[in-house]
Amino acid sequence: MKVIACYSMKGGVGKTATAVNLAYFAAKSGLKTLLIDLDPQGASSFYFRVKPSSKKWAERFFNAYESLVKHIKASDYENLDIIPAHLSFRNFDALLADLKNRKNRLKRVLKGFKQEYDLVILDCPPSIGYLSESIFIASDLVLVPVIPTTLSERTFEQLITFFEDNIYQLKKIVPFFSMVQWQKSLHKATIESMVARYKVFLNTTIPYSSDIEKMGEHKAPVDVFASSTQANAAYMKLWTEVSEAHL
Repeated sequence: MKVIACYSMKGGVGKTATAVNLAYFAAKSGLKTLLIDLDPQGASSFYFRVKPSSKKWAERFFNAYESLVKHIKASDYENLDIIPAHLSFRNFDALLADLKNRKNRLKRVLKGFKQEYDLVILDCPPSIGYLSESIFIASDLVLVPVIPTTLSERTFEQLITFFEDNIYQLKKIVPFFSMVQWQKSLHKATIESMVARYKVFLNTTIPYSSDIEKMGEHKAPVDVFASSTQANAAYMKLWTEVSEAHL
């Protein structure tokens, strides 16, 4: 079983759209896939029409594998299950602060799924803290969408520095450019500069597209309602590149 975290310290970069579309294509390719929505906003759960439990249960999330199993819900798609987010997940950092061996808690809990799933995808909140560190340790791959702008470049540099300062495995970080508008000179210049500085960027870029924005309207991955679009082709290519090179 492999674990992919769709993560960014910055919000609004296409992280959840990536998690949703990759989970969909992974399941479509035949992999038994579990998407865990760790973001208390619950956007990826919403896209898959999966509602969270009405009861708070964040305080039991890191206790044991059995605590998570009862919250697994089937999606509308074969091979794809969801653990939906709950607003109480916003307290994860505070909860982890009081736990022993907190950095390894998520990894320990996820091990319970290895007999049932080929792939676990984590949709992560845009923050840096105890939860993020637990995610970095639990994941085989930290997939980072980067908008080609100065601020996003700075945020990516901060993530690299955080990994270096805390002696996490830099090879886990796999960035790609998201919400790209090739007609913008800033986007072109930033991509050229960052690709030259960092040799780890994926070849695939995700375009800025209204079709991706319409995922909320349709409550579905792009392939379901706009299969012939450039955006869907980009997500298909992203899944192919990630799966062939890193899984």
